[in-house]
Amino acid sequence: MEAAEEPDAVPAEGAPWPSEADESAFLAQGESGVAVAVAVLPPAPEPPLPAVESFLKRIPAEVLNALDEHFRAKVTSVRRLPESFKLN
Repeated sequence: MEAAEEPDAVPAEGAPWPSEADESAFLAQGESGVAVAVAVLPPAPEPPLPAVESFLKRIPAEVLNALDEHFRAKVTSVRRLPESFKLN
């Protein structure tokens, strides 16, 4: 029998795998019929997006020229990115 098939095998991270009894007990708790309340809040109002013309005024001319020269990129619209698209 390989180590990965043993019920008490230890994964590479060092945390022990739960036994069959532990897993059954955990799954039984989820099926106990206990109601769970979840609050769904409405999204907060967001300020309107700027018009393309006013947005382009905020970008230095050198940057716009470099975008056009190197990438042939033109700014055609302004969009709000979802919260999940964060550059940290």
